[in-house]
Amino acid sequence: MSQRTFSIIKPDAVRKGHTAAILAKIQEAGFKVVAIKRMSISKAQAEGFYYVHAERPFFPELTEFMSSGPIFPMVLEKENAIADLRKLMGATNPAQAEEGTIRKEFAASIGENAIHGSDAEETAAFEIGYFFAGIELK
Repeated sequence: MSQRTFSIIKPDAVRKGHTAAILAKIQEAGFKVVAIKRMSISKAQAEGFYYVHAERPFFPELTEFMSSGPIFPMVLEKENAIADLRKLMGATNPAQAEEGTIRKEFAASIGENAIHGSDAEETAAFEIGYFFAGIELK
């Protein structure tokens, strides 16, 4: 059964020109891109998106970073999409990420780690709804 997940190509990867290469890896892994757009978000919008981390010490740095330049939020679909995307992304720390993962290849640090992906169905539902209206998800 097909499953949807949410992902963002983050500002660091966009700045470095890695968007097309990351998207190609995602598609090569069998994901269908249901929706994608290029946009910038404000610090307040980043704070709303990452509200679950509001009490964490990295929250101000994270929201500042995510609002620092264009991003590519996207909705992806395939069987076992959430787990498969998490595996394809690799560990948050690119130094610990497996070879062939997006973060091993494109991330510079724990903070600038190239890509975000939902970690559970509930999270994916919230994140998809945060960036995409139902009419965009045909």
